[in-house]
Amino acid sequence: MELAVIGRGDFTLGFKLAGIRKTYETTLETMDSTVHDVLGDEDVGILIMHNDDVSLLPAALQSTLGESIEPTVVLVGGGETTQLREKIKSAVGVDLWK
Repeated sequence: MELAVIGRGDFTLGFKLAGIRKTYETTLETMDSTVHDVLGDEDVGILIMHNDDVSLLPAALQSTLGESIEPTVVLVGGGETTQLREKIKSAVGVDLWK
């Protein structure tokens, strides 16, 4: 399983420098199709996206990302999000932050 990163150039650059091979630099216009392509890639185990970029996607695609188990979608940056906390709580059954 591999990591994949989708986002604008300034977001993906750090991941490229860290050695992540599956980085997809997109614009707002091409983000929908790129997300669909990566969700269909069986080699991707974790998909990393910026929280602000996901909030610009259509509601149906946001829902798909939120419910995705494989790949697991991790949102970073932007405003405070409880997305990762909720995924861990769902997987483990315990809120580790309490």
